[in-house]
Amino acid sequence: MSRFQILVEIAEHQPAIRQQEIAAILGVTPQAISEYIRELVDDGMVSAQGRGRYEVTREGVEWLLHHAETLESYARHIRRDIIQQVTVWTAISSERLEKDDKVGVFMKGGRLYAGKKLQNANGTVLNAALEGEDVGITDLDGIIDHHEGIIHVCKIPRIQRGGSRSVKTNLLRDVLASAELVAASGLEAVIALKSIGREPDIYFGSCEGVIQAAFHGVTCAILIVDESFTDFLKRLEQAQLTYEIHDLVAA
Repeated sequence: MSRFQILVEIAEHQPAIRQQEIAAILGVTPQAISEYIRELVDDGMVSAQGRGRYEVTREGVEWLLHHAETLESYARHIRRDIIQQVTVWTAISSERLEKDDKVGVFMKGGRLYAGKKLQNANGTVLNAALEGEDVGITDLDGIIDHHEGIIHVCKIPRIQRGGSRSVKTNLLRDVLASAELVAASGLEAVIALKSIGREPDIYFGSCEGVIQAAFHGVTCAILIVDESFTDFLKRLEQAQLTYEIHDLVAA
């Protein structure tokens, strides 16, 4: 976050930027800003044109854009999934419920459910609902039992290295056997799935979709072409999600 903020300040005021001003904005010492800028220069994100003159490089701009998208996604998650649900949570009714029923709230298949059996998290029904309908829950108390899902990351070769023809289909079938959701990133990945009679659950926005699904407790598998493989693993590390790597490239 500090790197992000410093890059934004440099981009806004370049080429002339005073480290003391950035330090005052971020609430840190000028010495800390100096060290951060030195690291940014060493990493090729900022170019130094002389004392007090800095510019964000192309690499720095790309880094900013990538993390800005991540922050935007996180902000949407806060607005949509957290702030709006502080007073009323939306769940799926696991059975017929009546207004003012005391219910337990639990996760199943990545979705929030409410039923008459009390759980570690419990609340009060806002509106009557039949089984399978959406129901509002108020006065939620306790912690919802939740475990993040594992992501099985399957490396698929680009067409120049054989594409779907070079995939170990038997190993692919074994990996998918435990996955609740299957995603594909790259046409080679789509064709590899079709070769075993499977269509991807997600194609567009597959990387982000898999991360969100895993946060909601869904075990996922994603087939991803090798040129995007490393960047995706970095995203999983940043998100602190558990993953397993499967190299499906036939020798």
